[in-house]
Amino acid sequence: MEVEKVETQQQQKMKQVHLFYCVESEELARNVAAHSELITLQSINWRNFDDGFPNLFINNAENLRGQHVAFLASFSSPGVIFEQLSVIYALPRLFVASFSLVLPFFPTGSFERMEEEGDVATAFTMARILSNIPISRGGPTSLVIYDIHALQERFYFGDHVLPLFVTGIPLLKQRLHQLPEADKIVVAFPDDGAWKRFHKLLDHFPMVVCAKVREGDKRIVRIKEGNPTGCHVVIVDDLVQSGGTLIECQKVLAAHGATKVSAYVTHGVFPKRSWERFTHKNNGMENAFAYFWITDSCPHTVKAIANKPPFEVLSLAGSIADALQI
Repeated sequence: MEVEKVETQQQQKMKQVHLFYCVESEELARNVAAHSELITLQSINWRNFDDGFPNLFINNAENLRGQHVAFLASFSSPGVIFEQLSVIYALPRLFVASFSLVLPFFPTGSFERMEEEGDVATAFTMARILSNIPISRGGPTSLVIYDIHALQERFYFGDHVLPLFVTGIPLLKQRLHQLPEADKIVVAFPDDGAWKRFHKLLDHFPMVVCAKVREGDKRIVRIKEGNPTGCHVVIVDDLVQSGGTLIECQKVLAAHGATKVSAYVTHGVFPKRSWERFTHKNNGMENAFAYFWITDSCPHTVKAIANKPPFEVLSLAGSIADALQI
């Protein structure tokens, strides 16, 4: 009886969440809703006026009062950010009980280097914009972000939002335990930054740390520590752009005796279709990567790499459903 009483109390604490989403995140939103009966999908009419500016309408707005509301965003390009921000700023004003913003990939800042006066930190600008989302009846907005690129960016946010920084690494660990010869897996990091970020989450795996060293005018990838010989080595990082560093790491690991090399990144950005250089149909890459795991934080990439080895998608849907109950 006591167990049933506790379970009933826990169920009563669970929130019924109304989840809105942008156009490109529809598939992920549907997968999130499929993970929980407590999540109801809602819709927005995404239209444009003749001059190109957004003409937006939040369906079912009058029934959102006193309800827990969330929005699943994807800031894949500057062109889609304004229309999504317009909705994000409008939803908390509908007298909702609470508002959560899920932004799986925080895109700004991945290339930025603040090295001299005049460099503009657009990641700080985006954090300020999100920090000024109107407060709902339940208080500040909950902001869910996965594996933010520069760890110091978490300090860019103001006091009017509550950032929740989540990682996709549990998805990778679950997948690795499903592989044959899971005891032969070694985790590799392409640089010290990736090691500092992830090594505590993967500390039960043997590790290899790579580093870029300068030789003349070139920067060469070398193994700094660890031994990949005879193992399936999985390179782990937060995101991939062109993929050049991953390819150089693969070559070095294979040269040092790795039997297989795979890769995991939370965010498969791949601008200019750079994912193509990793496909098994690409000349010379047939055996380079056994697996390349990404999450569905970047919807355009997920569609592009569908059914193209070595890519596999590890969905964030279940993790997002859990985060919406916090």
